[in-house]
Amino acid sequence: CEGLMGLVEEQVRVCRRQVEAMDAVKRGAELAVEECQHQFHSRRWNCSTLQGLQVFGKVAIQGTRESAFIHAISAAGVAFAVTRACSRGELKKCGCDRKIRGVSPEGFQWSGCSDNLSYGIAFSQAFVDNPERSRGISSSRALMNLHNNEAGRKAVLAHMKVECKCHGVSGSCEVRTCWKVMPPFRKVGDVLKEKFEGATEVHPKRVGSRKLLVPKSSRFKPYTAHDLVYLLASPDFCDRDPRRGVFGTSGRQCNRTSPAMDGCELLCCGRGFHTAQAEVVERCSCKFHWCCSVKCKQCRHLVEVHSCR
Repeated sequence: CEGLMGLVEEQVRVCRRQVEAMDAVKRGAELAVEECQHQFHSRRWNCSTLQGLQVFGKVAIQGTRESAFIHAISAAGVAFAVTRACSRGELKKCGCDRKIRGVSPEGFQWSGCSDNLSYGIAFSQAFVDNPERSRGISSSRALMNLHNNEAGRKAVLAHMKVECKCHGVSGSCEVRTCWKVMPPFRKVGDVLKEKFEGATEVHPKRVGSRKLLVPKSSRFKPYTAHDLVYLLASPDFCDRDPRRGVFGTSGRQCNRTSPAMDGCELLCCGRGFHTAQAEVVERCSCKFHWCCSVKCKQCRHLVEVHSCR
């Protein structure tokens, strides 16, 4: 635990107490990185990561809406991976959620192995929220990050699904047993990307003895516990600025015909683009052979690749 880079003291303590869960924490962080890169692959900020446990580099500490998404998806990833490890029987301290029992109003029997998300969420709160808590709750940045961490976990919780199995003569479904499962992590990513697009800009305000984050403009709708909030406007991410963890868009591939964010005009920030020929190898002329294989040829063809200046 002491060898892990970037952990605060309390996280090291959680690590020592729950060392068997650290594999799941690592998987959760990897899930979060993959999902972030999937959701932003065609944007100027494409969730480029730096090496090591500080996976998200300096953008994570800037109070922007990108930072809000990073915190939400990371907290969700850890809760998700730890919960999945519980259901698979990989951790001694948790298993399936056995609290859901009896017959539902719809008439099915609660049984089977429900995902123990309450354990995964509690673990994520204890581990992921710690750096913010150690900063002190009076910090606006800490309040923002804690809110977004919780919004990430709520995105998993709000989309739990019910799965069922039929029992009876030749599957007649006289009796159904059902259990609760988490949504696929892609669904969580889609929900949080939507929240990113509609994130609320906030600023700190003293209310009595407490410091709260309130919408910066009275025109903004009040945000809920499920929404993302941010304190600072984002840079345009066009030009490289390593001090701020911004890699710029020079060299990125763009779509010449798209008017959207992945198009060469917007992605290249008006700097123009280079065009080159590249050879692509694909499987083609596939035939099914009885029984049971598919044989394909390899086709080579040239495509035009556009990349930002």
